[in-house]
Amino acid sequence: HNRSDIAPLLRVVLQKLLIMLSLGIIGVSLFYFLAGCCESDIRENSVSHRPAIAGEGSTITSVLETNNSVKDWMATRRLPQALIIGVKKGGTRALLEFLRLHPDIRALGSEPHFFDRHYARGLDWYRSMMPKALDGQVVMEKTPRYFVTVETPGRVHSMSHDVKLIVVVRDPVTRAISDYTQIISKTPHIPTFETLAFKNRTNGEIDSLWSPLWIGLYAQHLERWLAWFPRAQIHLVSGEGLISDPAGELGKVQDFLGLQRIVTDKHFYFNKTKGFPCLKKPEGSSKPHCLGKTKGRTHASIDPEVIRRLREFYRPHNQRFYQMTGQNFGWQ
Repeated sequence: HNRSDIAPLLRVVLQKLLIMLSLGIIGVSLFYFLAGCCESDIRENSVSHRPAIAGEGSTITSVLETNNSVKDWMATRRLPQALIIGVKKGGTRALLEFLRLHPDIRALGSEPHFFDRHYARGLDWYRSMMPKALDGQVVMEKTPRYFVTVETPGRVHSMSHDVKLIVVVRDPVTRAISDYTQIISKTPHIPTFETLAFKNRTNGEIDSLWSPLWIGLYAQHLERWLAWFPRAQIHLVSGEGLISDPAGELGKVQDFLGLQRIVTDKHFYFNKTKGFPCLKKPEGSSKPHCLGKTKGRTHASIDPEVIRRLREFYRPHNQRFYQMTGQNFGWQ
């Protein structure tokens, strides 16, 4: 055959391959190889050697579309191999959005709260919540409440002994103020931060059971997780580092997940108005993207003496956390 006869023949072969694929007869890898080869040959022949053949373009398009449909067909719903377990107001949403840029990460966008609120629904329900993923892709979700919920470590361990756990931590005083700022945005008539932070303002006794302060007792919460999981399975992300050096923190997370470092500094720019990094090109978009307007709120104004007292309160807890983790986060 001369070259002008090749393209129609290839078109017939491709059409037959498509039929065979729909019946599940031929391997996906062979299809990708043939489709890639044939597409370039057909285009070369159509441009250089002969008039276009009616319907050929639609055949090529259908091949390329089938690449995606085959991926969908091969993808399955699996239980997560990694969890972002905390902490609230630490930067978990930012971390998740940044990680979703990676082609080998499939992450649930919403917080399923399975291990703390919906555990009775069972693992089949939990699996059904997960996005479909191909072999080699890491499935993950984030629910910051997991880190501080007493029952959660044992429940996670019963799902998987090998799950990778990620915790974003942030200066507990700043985190508490951020938490309170979010609370008053929803319930504006609650008492002041200063009133809620103390059991007794006169003698300076801190109410460590008040949720915004209790969440910041990181060593206490981490201890429960270390009773079930080795330290090597828990990766700590600096919330401050996520703002000042997002690519550096993302690089360490990608290493921890066993993935190639694909999300790098070229993906970020710093938004001076919001005061934190934004994505140049988020997943599925060609436009820059910053997190929602609830992120980067101006914090409530707190009495400096109260902040000083809280720093004193947290200092021994922070030191214990540094010793447990082998990481010094440099909080005041």
